[in-house]
Amino acid sequence: MFLVKIILIATTLLLLGDFISTFFYHVPEHVFGKFHSLVHHGKNRSFIHYAVLSKNPLVLLDGFAGALPYFIFTPWLWQISPIGTIVGLFLGEFHVVWRHVSIINWQTPKLVQIICNCLFITTPERHWLHHKDANLAFGDIFTFYDRPAQKWLFFLISLRKKYLKFRKLA
Repeated sequence: MFLVKIILIATTLLLLGDFISTFFYHVPEHVFGKFHSLVHHGKNRSFIHYAVLSKNPLVLLDGFAGALPYFIFTPWLWQISPIGTIVGLFLGEFHVVWRHVSIINWQTPKLVQIICNCLFITTPERHWLHHKDANLAFGDIFTFYDRPAQKWLFFLISLRKKYLKFRKLA
């Protein structure tokens, strides 16, 4: 039961964090902001430099904004399982680093790729698709957020266009 609780809390933290991060930060930032796109999707970006080595405060701020949703749930999940919460935060951070290794000719081992596909976990190769085309492969950790995130993206784009059109008329 102890191990089940740890796995359940870690998974819950990752699912909730990725959901909030995707739908309330990442996708809206692609539509209304410039901050994330400049920092994370700019041309000539070295991922290793961006994700691991950069000391640029904008990169750190973007990373914090993307990570904040995971910390929102920490106080509640900690009450249920402190170890599960720590495991979830550790796995989330590990995944951030891992999904950005694709630039150095990383090839996810076939068995790991099969397991990730079965568990709907984003691999570095899939995350790289998002960096090549910012309208694809949403969901930082879980791939099943991609399709609803794309629908959300295009809905927000239409809202932005209507707002800009209305503003032009006013």
